[in-house]
Amino acid sequence: MRWPRQLMSLLFVLTLLAGPPMVLLSLVGAPLQGWPTAAQAREWVQDPLTEQTLTAALTIAVWLVWLLLASTVTIRVLIRLSATVSWLRRMPLPTPWQATAGGIAGAAVFGVSSHAITAPPPPPTEPTAAGTLDEAGSLTPLDGDVLADAGISVAGGWLPRDVAEQVSAAAALVWLRRRRSYRPRPPGPPSREDTDLAPLPPTVAAVQAALADSPPPPTEPGASSTSSSPLAQPIVGSAFPIAGVGLTGLGAQDAARGLLVTRLLAGRQHPAVSVVITRTVLAGLLGPTAETLARRLPGLALIDNLGQAARFFSGNHPGRGLGERDPAQRNTQEGAGLPRPTLIVDEASATDNAETLASLAITSAAVAVLGRWPAGQTWQVDPSGGAHHLDGSGSPGPRMCVLAQVTATDLLTVIAHPDPAPPEPGTSGPSRHPALAGRSPQAVVIAQDHPVRSGDDKRRLRLRVLGEPTLLLDGHPVEIRRTAALQVLVFLAAHPDGADTRQLTDAIWPGLPRRSLTGRLYTTLSDLRATIRSTAGVALIEHSDDRYRLDPTGVTVDLWHFHDAVRDATTAVATDAAIWKAVIDAYPGDFAARRTWPWLDPIREATRRHVIDAHAALACASPDARQALAWLQAGVRIDPYNADLHSQAVSALITLGDHDAADHLREDYTRRLAAAGILPTDMAFTTAALTGQPAIRTR
Repeated sequence: MRWPRQLMSLLFVLTLLAGPPMVLLSLVGAPLQGWPTAAQAREWVQDPLTEQTLTAALTIAVWLVWLLLASTVTIRVLIRLSATVSWLRRMPLPTPWQATAGGIAGAAVFGVSSHAITAPPPPPTEPTAAGTLDEAGSLTPLDGDVLADAGISVAGGWLPRDVAEQVSAAAALVWLRRRRSYRPRPPGPPSREDTDLAPLPPTVAAVQAALADSPPPPTEPGASSTSSSPLAQPIVGSAFPIAGVGLTGLGAQDAARGLLVTRLLAGRQHPAVSVVITRTVLAGLLGPTAETLARRLPGLALIDNLGQAARFFSGNHPGRGLGERDPAQRNTQEGAGLPRPTLIVDEASATDNAETLASLAITSAAVAVLGRWPAGQTWQVDPSGGAHHLDGSGSPGPRMCVLAQVTATDLLTVIAHPDPAPPEPGTSGPSRHPALAGRSPQAVVIAQDHPVRSGDDKRRLRLRVLGEPTLLLDGHPVEIRRTAALQVLVFLAAHPDGADTRQLTDAIWPGLPRRSLTGRLYTTLSDLRATIRSTAGVALIEHSDDRYRLDPTGVTVDLWHFHDAVRDATTAVATDAAIWKAVIDAYPGDFAARRTWPWLDPIREATRRHVIDAHAALACASPDARQALAWLQAGVRIDPYNADLHSQAVSALITLGDHDAADHLREDYTRRLAAAGILPTDMAFTTAALTGQPAIRTR
């Protein structure tokens, strides 16, 4: 029990506070008997080291030490009292319904049985992995109200939850597009250097991790799923004025960036323009990269002045790379119920062209002015996104999405079209795999040292990361209690050379300050080591020079065996179908299947590409057309989004004379991409891949 210890501590502190003064007053008396006279002062100067002066100096020193102790205790007590008062102020009082329910529950507990029921302790909670869910989003109201401002906080901003979900969906679409556009090549070493395997920006990873660790807030049955944020649907949501708003205050620039990102995210499923913005405003929001990034952003139109904006909305302005927006297109957009485009201008443009802007606000666009807007509402936005009406009432408005410059640029990256990359060496032309003619000298890579496999492996621990991640001891799963601990195992399996503290914390808890994560990592590793030691009696994780790695003598990893098969296929000079089949056989499933950890995608896609390369090489090397088709169809099952495999399969079906099956495969593939979110205007690449024609990108 803790209270005896606390009582003894209190008695000890009281003794220290009261004891010294009582002893000093009883033995020596008061510390000062009055101010010294002039004669006493002259005597002290002539002979300072007397018994009386030394006693007085010692007494004063003891009193000073006691005063220091007393002041320290007083300050600590005041701090504790202040914290208690703050906690009491924040503690919500029960509503009448809650008080009634509590009374009924108490009566049931004391009336039904006198036996105490001990509830099991809750399982340990995992630390938040990335950007955090706001306090409002983690509380469940008992009166059925829908939480209005639940969102995700990341370094450099705050996003409404539905906007964060759109960011996560856009990030997933980036990887689907990369899978679609990959063209198989001769199998190479396990460590790939494909330019399109670069991970997404850290802010995107932080948003993804926060959503994975934070379940959506509960909603009232029958409530609309439309976001309460005024920026998610500027024209539909009642919080955001239909005509628009002026933004002032310390958070105005961040709110404008949030508006830009939110509207482009909301409009990415539609070919119409979502945001029209002046070049000067965009440069102020995004910095030096604004012009370059704008050319790659679908749904964004740049203008120089409001005169161009008027011509754009009347159908006479082309918009940057997005085609003319004629009245028929505008009518189609409005008839489909889509929100009007958002026009973002600065205060000077709004003042100099007040009539034009007012007309556009009524007929064509939702206007956001960086500054006061005399013709409409003006909100003052603080750095956290809180908005207040500047109409004299000072009434609070909705919380707005606010993003710093780097954060906004990171999020816009997942919307932007990728930079056109040069084709990989050896991937141009119809016969991209030299398997039929033997390996070219450039394709042969010097073998690297790796553990030799043996058929009599005595290691009892086996880590399976291809498919569902599982640690097996003698074939039986070992329970890993912490999700972060399982991440550590999978991450170290993907990095046989080990990883340091920075790499582990950045991967598992992206977006959080690294200095606050070291303790979490040590706790996770300690729990993981204790679990494995108590189960298998071995120390699986080695630690030296601040690097953690899996002990290869204590565990066998299926991913390592897969890499061995890839190395064998890479270093083999003769073309033997068995080496490609070994790669395929060593791949039972996707890397960490069904897991959504942000760091997985580059490794998962690199691993999948090795298998695709093997299927394509077997198809090219097969002398039988039907066997080649079978290998291509097997590759399509591995990656049903890859356009090149579908193109080769369609060609094989046409060669065999099965035109109906070829048409059916084309249609199924097109529907699959459309269901995944690939827009019809983004299908140019897919159509070109399936027909063998050069792609002409329209967006």
